[in-house]
Amino acid sequence: MSREIRRKTPDELLREIQAEQAGPRGHLKIFLGYASGVGKSSRMLDEARRRRDRGQDVVIGAIQPVVPPEVAKLLPGIEIIPLKRCQFGATAIDVESILRRRPSVCIIDGLAYNNPPESRNQTRWQDAQDLVRAGMKVIGSINIQYIEELREQTESITGKHVTETVPVSFINGADEIEIVDAPEEEPVERSTEQQLDAEKRRERLSMLREMALVLAADVVDHQLSSYLEAHGITHHFGAQERILVYLTPRSNSQAMIKSAATIADSFHAQMTAVYVKNRGLSVGDEAALQDSLALARSAGAVTEILDSEDPVDTLLDFARVHGITQLFIGHTQRSKGWNRHDPVRQLIRRSQGMDIRIFPQ
Repeated sequence: MSREIRRKTPDELLREIQAEQAGPRGHLKIFLGYASGVGKSSRMLDEARRRRDRGQDVVIGAIQPVVPPEVAKLLPGIEIIPLKRCQFGATAIDVESILRRRPSVCIIDGLAYNNPPESRNQTRWQDAQDLVRAGMKVIGSINIQYIEELREQTESITGKHVTETVPVSFINGADEIEIVDAPEEEPVERSTEQQLDAEKRRERLSMLREMALVLAADVVDHQLSSYLEAHGITHHFGAQERILVYLTPRSNSQAMIKSAATIADSFHAQMTAVYVKNRGLSVGDEAALQDSLALARSAGAVTEILDSEDPVDTLLDFARVHGITQLFIGHTQRSKGWNRHDPVRQLIRRSQGMDIRIFPQ
């Protein structure tokens, strides 16, 4: 759905100029989540409580109307600025009251919300901008699916459509960005169908988590580039991350290569794709491997074909010689051959200094 871009009114432009002239810019910190329920609000309010305990003047400008018990227990003792009532029962952040109150820190949950028509700004993230321009430290939260430029990609993963978004330019303007991660839970389901659903959910969350990590890296890269440019510093980045994608006839090559290429591009990393020769391959399996190698080359990877009877030792030797930091592999309990001796466990146990990324196949 296209979104109409509204030009700022003279009053809005005047307020921005006045805020910039009034004093130094404040500070924007964003807690970024990759799914609902990872704990953004808890982390945000816990920081608010700690700042209050250190003597800082902290207020809450907006919080979700219904919060879980673990979030509710963090609210007592923190001043809440009531939302402003608008027409037809709608509400918006009372920016004018917060500006008059002038706290040191203002907490804003749900940065992507749209405001009622008669509000000071169209959106809540623009309210946050006004407070930052006025010299306050604003701490807010948002999920990855509400980033405008990532909306289509996240919708293809989650199947859920969102209409309220924040531009990535706002995220890039943050002084701090902190990803709220959550440990992966083991599925308690026992039926084959329930286990399959749990596996699909883990895969979706893994993809969203990766998007959040890449976005955070982009923000840091944008901030560093802006700083270097502003100070006339020229810097050539050297590749520090080195990614190795291990291909097999049954691996989900497209997902592995796409993920590796995204990370390689964001972290200025080197990417290599390999497969270990298997003389018992069928014509179809050999063709699938050649297609995967061609796909990897088109994504910018260097490709290698290794010859060995022991894929695990060969893969680890290659990785150590080439300084690999991230190893991408496919895994399924139903596969035969090299999975028979649980190579994933061997790789995890023996891959010191490397991150292992496992893709269902």
